[in-house]
Formats: sequence, C-alpha cells, structure tokens
Amino acid sequence: MSTPAFGLAQIGQIGVNVRDLDRAVAFYRDALGLPFLFRTPALAFFDCGGVRLMLGLPERAALDSPSSILYFTVADLRAACAILAARGVPAIDEPHLVAKMPDHELWMAFFADTEGNTHGLMSEVR
Repeated sequence: MSTPAFGLAQIGQIGVNVRDLDRAVAFYRDALGLPFLFRTPALAFFDCGGVRLMLGLPERAALDSPSSILYFTVADLRAACAILAARGVPAIDEPHLVAKMPDHELWMAFFADTEGNTHGLMSEVR
C-alpha cells in the first residue's frame, strides 16, 4: 500500500522563545514596527505578511532553546499526523485544541525532526 501524496509547504507561524515578554513585545512592535495582532499572558502575536510571528515564554524545558519552532498550516490535522506517523516522523503529542477564537478553533500537534528540534502542525477549524 502506498502512502498518499502529501507534503508540507506553507508555514503559518514561527515561534520565537523570549525571556521577558513585555520587553520583547516592545522591541518587535515598536523597534521593528511589526503589526501587533493580539496577546495572551504568555504569548504575543504579530503579522509578518500573512505569516504569524509568535513570541512566547517556553511552555516546558524541552522547548526552551534559542531555535525557532516552525508551525506548518494543514487543512486536516489528524490526517497530516497520520501520514507523518506512517513516514516514521516521531509525534510529540496528539492533536489538541489550543485556543477558541471568535470565528475558529486553533488545533495543534507537535513532532520532532531528525536533530531533536520540535516543530508544529496547526489547523484553523471553522
């Protein structure tokens, strides 16, 4: 049985770890002039020409590194996870609800690359 044609192509979000969120928001908003979207207690979001930049305090020790996390946008999160699992990509967690927005739910799942970097899949479900 062959694996369905599937490939990741679009980056929907890039996450950058920060130590002081207030300081980082001021830098990216005021010094760099990036359009500010919204903020939660541990995260802040900016628009970079249609790709979201997420500044965040690391959720857990495994995510605390100076490397960025790539978030790939997919239409069907569960299908994408199943395809990647069939290809031997190690899942870090199962698809889960991250946020309920006014017009959609944001779902994510995370996986590791061959170098131990964490990356995410994200799906906006209307």
